[in-house]
Amino acid sequence: MLSDTDRSRIEQAIKAAEAGTTGEIYCVVAGESSDYREVPVAWGAIAALLGPALLLAGGIHVTAPDDLGVGWSAAQMSSAAEASARAALSGAILLQGVLFVVVAILVAIPPIRRFMTPRGLKRERVRRRANEQFLAKNLQATRERTGVLIYVSTQEHMAELIADDGIAAKVDGGAWEDAMRRLMAGFKAGRPAEGFEEAIGICGAILAEHFPPREDDNPNELSDSVVVLG
Repeated sequence: MLSDTDRSRIEQAIKAAEAGTTGEIYCVVAGESSDYREVPVAWGAIAALLGPALLLAGGIHVTAPDDLGVGWSAAQMSSAAEASARAALSGAILLQGVLFVVVAILVAIPPIRRFMTPRGLKRERVRRRANEQFLAKNLQATRERTGVLIYVSTQEHMAELIADDGIAAKVDGGAWEDAMRRLMAGFKAGRPAEGFEEAIGICGAILAEHFPPREDDNPNELSDSVVVLG
């Protein structure tokens, strides 16, 4: 995802931005924020439920032989009708089972699963993973609650920025939107380090405006190295 050169550029960008503020910027890049294991099951269930009905609506259904009632008594015809109904029901159940298995297996293939996963679900999982990283890396433990997490999930092509309470109290959430646009534009163009540099520069300027550095009292509370998750 990131080369050694990319990592070095991002680290230098963080150091430069933090030199002008008491804020702390922490960057995390993940390959994918969830395994979305429920997605193949959901699509398999949908196919199993709708498949037989759609086939029936299209005129594809099980029929009894044309001469079924020839020479048969009423009791025999009733028994044959019941058998035909049971056969039709069994066929529908079997078809549902086959559809469920086949569709679930197909959707489980990573590229297909990513395409079939609703964007809203992706956003929710990316946001959840970003919050987990914010807490796991102790960004909420900075001295003035001025930690900022920039989180990118490459497979979902999504990013999240989480600012700690000290920042959120002074900076409107919309202030970070341009930084996030620049960040994702860099990734989409195949220049992730450039995207990070621009985003970090914008974030650094915002932090410097509201949280300027203190002379002889501006410790580096978090690592400047970008973290890459599998």
